[in-house]
Amino acid sequence: MPKVKVEFACTACGTSSPKWVGKCPGCGEWNTLVEELTSSSSSSPRQRAGMPDFPAARPVRLTEVAETASSRTSCGIAEFDRVMGGGVVPASATLLGGDPGIGKSTILLQAARGLARQGKPVLYVSGEESEAQVKLRASRLGVTNGGIYLMSETSVERILSATGELSPGTLIVDSIQTVCSSDLPGAPGSVGQVRECAARLTFFGKKAGVSVFLVGHVTKEGAIAGPRVLEHIVDTVLYFEGEKGHPYRILKAVKNRFGSTNEIGVFEMRAEGLTEVADPSGMFLSERSDETSGTLVFPAIEGTRPLLVEVQALVSQSFLAMPRRTTLGVDYNRVILMCAILEKKAAISLYNQDVFVNVAGGIRVDEPAADLALCCAVAGSFKDRVVPPGTAVFGEVGLGGEVRAVPMAEMRLNEAAKMGFSRVILPASSAERLGAKFPLELLPVRHVKEALSRVAGK
Repeated sequence: MPKVKVEFACTACGTSSPKWVGKCPGCGEWNTLVEELTSSSSSSPRQRAGMPDFPAARPVRLTEVAETASSRTSCGIAEFDRVMGGGVVPASATLLGGDPGIGKSTILLQAARGLARQGKPVLYVSGEESEAQVKLRASRLGVTNGGIYLMSETSVERILSATGELSPGTLIVDSIQTVCSSDLPGAPGSVGQVRECAARLTFFGKKAGVSVFLVGHVTKEGAIAGPRVLEHIVDTVLYFEGEKGHPYRILKAVKNRFGSTNEIGVFEMRAEGLTEVADPSGMFLSERSDETSGTLVFPAIEGTRPLLVEVQALVSQSFLAMPRRTTLGVDYNRVILMCAILEKKAAISLYNQDVFVNVAGGIRVDEPAADLALCCAVAGSFKDRVVPPGTAVFGEVGLGGEVRAVPMAEMRLNEAAKMGFSRVILPASSAERLGAKFPLELLPVRHVKEALSRVAGK
């Protein structure tokens, strides 16, 4: 019987401590250390898990290593493959997080159908549902491929044993918080259990050539539950996002060792499952009104994809001692900064005004290129002026009110032209660097005051 000792681990960074302390010595966060039980057995995790005895690793020349990343496997869902960087890399580990009921199990079951068509079986392990319950969802989604195997299990030792016997091409574990090891007496979902089980599954997948997908629960703040080291163990971290009551879902890559980060895929939830949205720009602009003040279109870049989104602002007189600043889909501090620039450099008094900013469609915009669009939307709502139809705006705004160049201006202009826009307000320095002609009226600006006059159509 292995000896068990009590340690404390930080849920934020995974730092271990022999005793509880209020402040984590690793990351400095407060009240993040939780108790976990660890085994002092001298056997290795591979031996305790009953995993195959892989040959010992040895140094190899860089030129002798095969490039497995080039032999990606398509899951049959173009948007999913785009976020993964072109397909699933063999022996990779992917963590998928999202709110309850957002569609994590649905999209993985649909992806399993496409992966099973490639010739190798797919093992879908559910720790929350029985095989019959998973079968009901598969029937609703039309997933009837005989290459998909179901297993209802929470023991990591039994999961690895069954995977070794089946030799699948892909292993899906739903979810990692329900899986536990008999070597650690802690409850499933504890820091020690999540970290150990994820490490074993990832190690097995890389040695056996199995692509591993782990579903992760999220906290009320939206981050994946468990130790932060969980995201460091895997190769790819995906977040499935969407507004409640909204049919659209956004799959976003925040970490990807084999592709672009911040790549997104857009889906629509229907009765028959998740369907791809081939034209997300058209989707986000489908309900836009050209007769409302304080709204305009911003050509965003998400990963390698240009995307047109609608930025909305509402400015109204405040009767509070401290006027409100409310944001949805954009950074709060960035909006505060843009309001200060408008006050100082454009003579727009917002000190007694409530300011509300929203990005329609449930998408989040984090790039500085949205600064000019935010300024123009807030100023347009304050002055109650409607932006002329067919106008798009992008550019970074400095503290002096100057409009700075942003990357990938040509991609933004091409997307605007494709969606039928006629005029684009952009930084003058970006316009000077363009190497191609565009069927658009380009309005280069150097200062935010100049941009506001251009937006008003003067």
